[in-house]
Amino acid sequence: MAEFAEVLPHSGLMDGIASGVGVPVEALRLLLTILAGYPVAAFYQKLIAVIADKTVHHMFFAGCGAGLCYFNYGRDTYHSLIAIVTTYFLVLLVRKKTKIFLAINFVFHMSYLLLGYFYTSSNDYDILWTMPHCILVLRMIGYGFDITDGLKEESELSKDQKETALKEPPSLLELLAFSYFPSGFLVGPQFPFRRYKAFVDGEFRQHGGNVEAGIRRFGAGAFYLIVCQVGLRYLPDSYFLTPEFAQVSFIKRIYFLGFWAKFSLYKYISCWLLTEGALICIGLTYKGEDKNGEPDWSGCSNVKLKLLETGNTMEHYVQSFNVNTNQWVGQYVYKRLKFLNNRTISYGAALGFLAVWHGYHSGYYMTFLMEYMVVSTEKQITRFYTKVVLPQWGHILNNSDIYKLLYFITLKSYNIVFMGWCLTAFVFLKYERWIVVYGAVSYYGFTLLILWAAFYHTYNHFFRSSSRKVAGEDPKLEDKSTDKLIEEKKPEDKKSE
Repeated sequence: MAEFAEVLPHSGLMDGIASGVGVPVEALRLLLTILAGYPVAAFYQKLIAVIADKTVHHMFFAGCGAGLCYFNYGRDTYHSLIAIVTTYFLVLLVRKKTKIFLAINFVFHMSYLLLGYFYTSSNDYDILWTMPHCILVLRMIGYGFDITDGLKEESELSKDQKETALKEPPSLLELLAFSYFPSGFLVGPQFPFRRYKAFVDGEFRQHGGNVEAGIRRFGAGAFYLIVCQVGLRYLPDSYFLTPEFAQVSFIKRIYFLGFWAKFSLYKYISCWLLTEGALICIGLTYKGEDKNGEPDWSGCSNVKLKLLETGNTMEHYVQSFNVNTNQWVGQYVYKRLKFLNNRTISYGAALGFLAVWHGYHSGYYMTFLMEYMVVSTEKQITRFYTKVVLPQWGHILNNSDIYKLLYFITLKSYNIVFMGWCLTAFVFLKYERWIVVYGAVSYYGFTLLILWAAFYHTYNHFFRSSSRKVAGEDPKLEDKSTDKLIEEKKPEDKKSE
């Protein structure tokens, strides 16, 4: 670490400030870089946006982004330069051999990233050059697909592909500016080159309200950052590995874990909100008009706050968290596997890609396995509730205020408790750490999932068997009516994580 610090600019000053405020120096650099997006946005809007020569715009973004990258990672900035230049020359040389180009581009970027993880990973989530590089990997892979889509006939493209396809490859300077775009290269979000080009060409400048919307997003990000810091001071990660945690009552343990998971989630949300605010202020995120005819600046949103805070299920978390990355995986992985003609395999491949993209730690794979299992279980429970419980008891339950209150409390408790279970492996990463936490809460997640699976499939088996016998005695009864009562799980057209 000392050797690494020597290559960073002003490391002594930053170390002193970080020590004074009680945060890791890498985290302080990350936060300062995110916040730098706001003065960069103001400078651009005031002085650069009015310049007709677009080369100046590209030089500004490439220079600012590369400089901020160097501020964080010093000489390790060369990793991102290698990735960008490699893709640029691959496009020049082999883009018309689409399958070869896509394969080389994909394998190169994923292999480089995984090698980076291999040589730099530790027991914790490290703020090293691999963090922005994983963002860049998705950007370069998506850019490669957009280039090859531009070679196809319009009739061969889907709606999404028509919006992102590139008929002509950009220059190296344009690609550098797109890749290093300030407030976009460090923690995301993903956006296609077509959006960047439309922004630089001034297509969004006629729409107002972006500064106000950006400041609101900044305020939300600051609020979540404060809540995160305060919450994790009371419930730090290290507490859940201690014997003291294992000795408190079971109910307290699972609720403590749930609230800790919320605070841990806010760490990511605050970064995304602060980043999105800067992107809105600079004017990149125009999406169209909202239902009231006002400009909608949510085109690069990575979190749906209302759904996140009011949702009751893990699927609501999936739909509201890391939205932009999920959309990318849906467009460039899930939908590209349409030729398999199997949604389950495509969905599993999308989750597998996300796990590999995150790194080697077993916690990532356990997290995405839990996502698949928990979301699938939620669908089964919802189906059973609506098809079996409500037809028999709905007239009583729906008219009971006590039931409605209990229903609300149960869902909210489930939301908190299972969030803790699902996020544990993602945060603790190593098997020898997250299994300790799982053991401290008596493996309640596994237990409940197994109990439900046993009940659901047993009920399903005997109910169908009984119905078939009845249908055999009375030819007027159709077995398919029973099949509709509890149908087999149909994979949803989900887009990711």
